[in-house]
Amino acid sequence: MLQLPPPRNGNHNGKPWHRRTVQAEPDAPLRADGPRALGTLQLHRITHRAESQLHNEYIDRYHYLGYQPLPGAQLRYFVRAGGRLVALLSFGAAAWKTQPRDHYIGWTPAQRQEHLHRVVNNARFLILPWIECQNLASSILARAAREIAADWQVQYGYRPLLLETFVEQSRFRGTAYQAANWLCLGQTTGRGKLDVHHQALLPIKTVWVYPLDRHFRRVLCA
Repeated sequence: MLQLPPPRNGNHNGKPWHRRTVQAEPDAPLRADGPRALGTLQLHRITHRAESQLHNEYIDRYHYLGYQPLPGAQLRYFVRAGGRLVALLSFGAAAWKTQPRDHYIGWTPAQRQEHLHRVVNNARFLILPWIECQNLASSILARAAREIAADWQVQYGYRPLLLETFVEQSRFRGTAYQAANWLCLGQTTGRGKLDVHHQALLPIKTVWVYPLDRHFRRVLCA
């Protein structure tokens, strides 16, 4: 079962994101044989309200899941290559409970409750639809994995130890995560946190994780 903790902070009151601006209109197509051809990759951490609103608009317009408020602690990024916006990333609170991840970590329910904040969920990953570049997605994920622990430390005063994400199996194979050395742990049941009748009603997702510290179990299972 996949369960998310309830939001700790209100964000747009849970309403759909209807904001539309010229800034988020489709850009000219850009094709490249690989990330190096695009120029230096840079992750820009979003810190201002105007950036936040623009990020939300891009996600709402071009990500198949649309915009939804992230629960709990979070970091969001614009990803630029050679100065041009090519992708967006969102990281937020980890799922409260999911069997493949919890089995992999090996923690008890009490340990999970105490240390869950050290696991961070890659909630959204969007390469803009007019960008075509082989291996760009895995390069972005690898760079994010190198930078997010330090950024999280600056923002929240502690370092995450493990990244997680959930890939909808009917839509994607998780190729970019695999290429970026994430580990596939198995599948969700499709039940969700509100299922009391044990019926699979949600899309089945594959569970992927990426350790940010090789000794992550020493802390998470303490």
